[in-house]
Amino acid sequence: MTETTGNGTIWKLLRPLRTRPWAERWLTRALGAAVASASYVVCVPWELRNRAQHVGSIDETTPVTGVGVAALGVLLLLLGAYFGYRDRRGWPVLLVAVPPATLMYVSLSTQPGPPDGFANAWPLTWAFFTLVMAAGVLVAASVGRAFQVEEESLEGLVSAGRG
Repeated sequence: MTETTGNGTIWKLLRPLRTRPWAERWLTRALGAAVASASYVVCVPWELRNRAQHVGSIDETTPVTGVGVAALGVLLLLLGAYFGYRDRRGWPVLLVAVPPATLMYVSLSTQPGPPDGFANAWPLTWAFFTLVMAAGVLVAASVGRAFQVEEESLEGLVSAGRG
């Protein structure tokens, strides 16, 4: 029996990826990585041209706001929970935390160091925030995985109701 309502589409978006065809699995994963990258670019503005915002300003990039960082955190947690629910354990970190960490690495490595002598501190900054992102995504994926329903347990309930 097939459903003709819109609930079939929603259920398709929540099925485990291991049961889906190969192309759909990888397209979903690529889309997730693209959404994670786009959320970083939108929420944490940066530019590679290294020009000052105002004449005489020492800040060469667009400043990062707390609202942008909070929005990025919420989006990455939601993506981590979604892929934790749908995919295997290692994929959420690779799909959700690695693209923003890569963009952050490119952003930090292309900026010149500040005049206060902390020019070589950016690797520590990158490592810390990458660790925070990966840990947050892992926790969100674990929470999403906790809501996953095993198919075997449903089969027993269905067959018990028929007997």
